[in-house]
Amino acid sequence: MFKNSWPLAMLAALAAPTTIARAHEIVGNRFFPATLAIDDPGVNDELSIPTISMSKTGDDPSFKQLDVSGEFSKRLTEDFAVSFATTWSRLYAPAGPNMTGAQGFQNLETTFKYRLFKNPEHEFVMSVGLEIEWGGSGAQGVGSERFAVYTPTLYFGKGFGDLPSSLNWARPFAITGQVGYSIPGVSKTTTATIDPDTGEQSVDTEFNPRMLNWGATLQYSMPYLKSAVVDLGLPNFVNRLIPIVEASMQTPVSNTATSGTVTTGTINPGLIYVGNTYQIAVEAMIPVNRQSGTSVGIMGQLHFYLDDIFPTTIGRPIFGSGIASGRPNFGR
Repeated sequence: MFKNSWPLAMLAALAAPTTIARAHEIVGNRFFPATLAIDDPGVNDELSIPTISMSKTGDDPSFKQLDVSGEFSKRLTEDFAVSFATTWSRLYAPAGPNMTGAQGFQNLETTFKYRLFKNPEHEFVMSVGLEIEWGGSGAQGVGSERFAVYTPTLYFGKGFGDLPSSLNWARPFAITGQVGYSIPGVSKTTTATIDPDTGEQSVDTEFNPRMLNWGATLQYSMPYLKSAVVDLGLPNFVNRLIPIVEASMQTPVSNTATSGTVTTGTINPGLIYVGNTYQIAVEAMIPVNRQSGTSVGIMGQLHFYLDDIFPTTIGRPIFGSGIASGRPNFGR
């Protein structure tokens, strides 16, 4: 999503699980869970509701910001899906004269994603997508722009289950990542203001930069450790956890006359708990610099695997059988 003068806190997750499901990407014996700060590389039928985050913006003065969002993703074919996401935001004004808060919906977002490649032997998957933020569909008071933003994106995931047995301790590791290029629908925004004392009119021009949106995750899958490496006899709760660290960054790369070129973003350590039909995730949001935020935030998500909940109806592709095979057994 295009980052405007009201930087949105990266959304998070609260979700509840029991055994890993086929909703999200499974490549060989590797399950790639839904992640919070960046998108996962999979093409699936899924519902994230709610996703909640609380943070403090990098504005001066800084605002506390609450975001509550939902996203629905639907496969049209086995390899192609479309998703719709919306976010309600509330900005809490800092103390001071003439300072007010605001609340309302952000612009609606639609993402089209196609899975290009999947290699079970090496636990590798790659997808491409196009995200569209529909300008004018949200409230300007919370920073929604009046113009659309288009973001073509590359997604990938790689598990390390193909490492030799001498490195068994490392085989549960996996990485995912994405790289996108956000293109605003207009190159600049001009605003005319009138001085109430003098009646004189002034014109302010803000250039809308093109942004490189990039990020990655490092995960350690306890379900994978038990099912594909070694059963250590750990409690069932522990065997369903995926410790994770995410990084989500935005770098202005062109048309930066008024925005500057400072990279902003967060580092998000957290935990994902994975079950049969849902997952719960919680992460901290650590700003990488002052422009990214003024304190550590938190995010959480409840995420449902629709292809496990409704395997014969809304949880299957519109075109195609949608029958999954080779689902790994992560234990009871």
